This record gives sequence, structure tokens and C-alpha cells, in this order.
Amino acid sequence: MKTPGPTNAEPSAPNRREFTGTDNPRHLRAIHALLQRPRRREDVDAIAGCSNGPELIAELRRRGLGKEHLPCERVHFIDRDGKPCRPGVYSFTAKGRRMVYAWLARTQTGGTT
Repeated sequence: MKTPGPTNAEPSAPNRREFTGTDNPRHLRAIHALLQRPRRREDVDAIAGCSNGPELIAELRRRGLGKEHLPCERVHFIDRDGKPCRPGVYSFTAKGRRMVYAWLARTQTGGTT
């Protein structure tokens, strides 16, 4: 039996270098809010109008805003019952902001999304 040769398979998740954009209203509301300041997971849910903020953030990451551009920092917090917890806070890094602003500039000048 012959050994199969190497395959030229495409990776299932290509490493994107730029934000491909979105026209989803939930994405746009979340992006706008995150450009203003870091937001807790619950804030992303309320602002975007969704019930699964982490999945919404994951969708933005799949569009090119990876974890290195839109990280989730776990912070120490005391909940309403006085128990310690570690909620997530999302924010853009400086490079993430530049990627979003570059996409906004392209879309406002008639470029593709």
C-alpha cells in the first residue's frame, strides 16, 4: 500500500489580518459601545440586544477581531450575595481599535465591508 502524499488542505479558520466588517445591528451596537469604554458581559448583552454576549464577541473575533484585539479580562468582583466572582470585561486593544477605525473609514468612503 502506498503512503498518501501531502495534502494541500486549506485551514478551516484562516488567520485574518484585518477586520472584514459587519452589517449586523447587534454587532454594530456592541462595537460602538466598546469603542466608548470596556464593557462587562452583561452590558454587552443589554446594549447589543442579545442574550449571549460571549457568542456575539466570538462572531466578531471570527470576522478578524481575534482575542489579541478584543480580549476578555477576568476581574475580581463581589456579587450581590457577597460572594467573590470573576466576571469578564471586554475591551479593544489599541490595534483592535485601529482595525475597527480602518474598517469604518473604508465603509464610509465606499469600500467593501
